[in-house]
Order: sequence, then structure tokens, then C-alpha cells
Amino acid sequence: MRRLFWLVCAVLVIDTAFYAAITPLLPTYAEDLDLSKTAAGVLSASYAAGTLAGALPGGSLAVRFGVKPALLTGLSLLAVTSAVFGVAENVVILDAARFFQGVGGACSWAAGLAWLVGAAPRERRGQLIGGAIGAAIVGLFFGPVIGGAAVALGTEPVFGAAAAFAAGLGAWALVTSAHEAGAEAGLRGLAAAMRVHPDLRTGFLLFILPALFAGVVAVLVPLRLDALGAGGVAVGAAFLAAAAVEATVSPLAGRASDRRGRLAPMRAGLAAAAVAGLLLAVPENALLLTVLLCATAGALGTFWAPAMALLTDAADSAGVGHAMAIAIANLAWAIGQVVGGAAGSGLADLTADALPYTLLSALCLLALLTVARKPGGGPAYRPRIEREQAGQGLVP
Repeated sequence: MRRLFWLVCAVLVIDTAFYAAITPLLPTYAEDLDLSKTAAGVLSASYAAGTLAGALPGGSLAVRFGVKPALLTGLSLLAVTSAVFGVAENVVILDAARFFQGVGGACSWAAGLAWLVGAAPRERRGQLIGGAIGAAIVGLFFGPVIGGAAVALGTEPVFGAAAAFAAGLGAWALVTSAHEAGAEAGLRGLAAAMRVHPDLRTGFLLFILPALFAGVVAVLVPLRLDALGAGGVAVGAAFLAAAAVEATVSPLAGRASDRRGRLAPMRAGLAAAAVAGLLLAVPENALLLTVLLCATAGALGTFWAPAMALLTDAADSAGVGHAMAIAIANLAWAIGQVVGGAAGSGLADLTADALPYTLLSALCLLALLTVARKPGGGPAYRPRIEREQAGQGLVP
């Protein structure tokens, strides 16, 4: 179990690191390729567009053929597209490489987390998911550093090293044992379950919202920091600090969701994110904007593990495979990132940064009112788990 946990963590680290590496590179690409805010947003959101396209097929691949082949597919795509991204000098090729990185990431996340959740004790699910997502957020620590290194050293050696590392993880996965494929429901079962299980719908929506917020922030904040005089290294440092906060919060939120219910930490996050949305457009210096960025990251960190644990709990009750539950999360994340990165930056181009931030704040308040009195999940499963373990054989 420990070896599997660290394998999954390593896969998520490299995936998120090279997703986040674009952040300090974005001002450079915008200048060198003469990109507007909208075009920069499209480049940033291309990864999420790939995840959107690959989310359900990636989950279905893991269900039908097994988590190991799906994970190897994702790592192979990451290796190839990282090498292409390192040498490309045309925005269309960059967009395409980032898109297929997102497809590979969808496969890796669905397979890796389904592999981990399938082996984990159900009563520790939130904690283990939180730990894995915390590791993924650690990848966000290194992403801006990698992007800064690419600014200083060139993209070819940096992204070439990424390709080699992905290949090494593929070799590790190849010698790790995995459960057999084909025992879980796929896309048809998922569609039916979404209609009748409210926790699947709730988890889906609560994954879209922080992804939407993060998509807007990932484009507007680096460009605003650049306008306030922060260079590529400073932009990377700001997002490094934000990732540190989020990586700390995520495992704690997962553990809290095991003890107090899946929705409890997310309610606090919704309130904090609503306040952050009203303040992000205000700062006129880079340091204050960095502080607000870190506060926003902490608020968003309360969502990921509890929402994913809520989805996997509901998937168990619905008889849907864990890989398909993770695919729902991937799909929700991708929708949020695409809309946030592209539409959010488009709104900012037409008006000002304050408009998309204010809309995000309003959505957070609306979501908070919606889930304020909803049962929280998590602990509600514990008595049933204990009875199952005692041999009474209860089923959802």
C-alpha cells in the first residue's frame, strides 16, 4: 500500500508540475508570440481542454482494461507531449501539445487515484485522497520553478527532462501489481447513477467551482503581477507560496471530511473564496496580491479531497467504478479550468479583472447557500462500514 501510495503521488506530482510550469512562462510567451489576454488564456486552458476531452474515456479505459494500462497510457502521452512542448515555437503547436498533455493527465489521474482508492480502507479514504492531492499540489510548488528554469535555461532541456522522468515512472508502474479490470460499471452505469444519486451531482458541481476559480486566477494573476513589475522568477515565487498553502490545507481537509462529513470543510472554503473573489482585483502592489493569492489557494484547498471522497463514496453506493468517479472529478475540473481560463480572461479583456472575480464570488455564495443545510456525508458511512467489517454483510 505504501509503495502504491508513493507511485500515485509521484505521478500526480509530475502531472501538476508540468501543468503549472506555464505560469511564469506565460508573460514570456505573450511577449514573444504577441498574445492577447484571450490568446494567453487559451494556451493556459488547452491542458484543461485536453482533460475535458479525455476525462470520461480515461475512466472508461481504466474500467475496461485496468488501472495499469490506463496509467501507462497517460504517462506515455505526458512524455511525448512534454518533449514536443520543449521545442515548439508556434502557438498552435504549443496549444496542441498542451491539449494532449491534458488527455494524458486525465488517464493518469483516473487510473492512479482509482488504483489507490481501490486498495484503501474506506474509512480512511478522505485522508489518503487528501495526501495524494497534497502531493499533486506539491507538484504546483515545482511547476513555477520549472517554468522559471525554462525561462532561464531554455525549454528544450527542461521539458526533455520531464519526458525522461515520465518514462521512468512508467517503468515503476509496470512492475507494480494492480487489481483486475472489468469488475466495475462504465459509462452507461455512470450516466444512470448521475440521474439518481444526488451526491454524485453535488460532488461534480463542487469540483467545477474551485476549478473555475483556479482557471481565472492562473491567467489573470500572473499577468497582473507582471504589470505590477514582478518578473518571471517573482511570479513563480508567488505561485510557489500559494501552492505551499494549498498543499498544507488539502490533507487536513481530507482528514476533516472523514471525521466531520464531506461538506464541512467545503462550507468554510466557500465562505473564504467568496471574500477572496471580492478582493483579488484591488491590490496595486505585487506583495499584497501575492498574499491574497495565498489566501485564495487556501480556500480552494478545502475542496479537492472532500469532493473527490464524496464522489467515490457515492460511486460505491451506486455500483459505479472508482475510475469513473475520478473521471467525473476530472471532467468537472476540466470544465471549470476551460471556462475560467478562456472565458474569464475574455471577460477581463472586454471589461476589467474585477468582473470575473466578482462573478466567482457570487457563485461561491450561491453554492454556500445551497449546501448550508445539506447532510455532509462521510461520518454517515461509518456505522455501515463498521457493521460490514463485523460481518453483517450490509450493502448500500
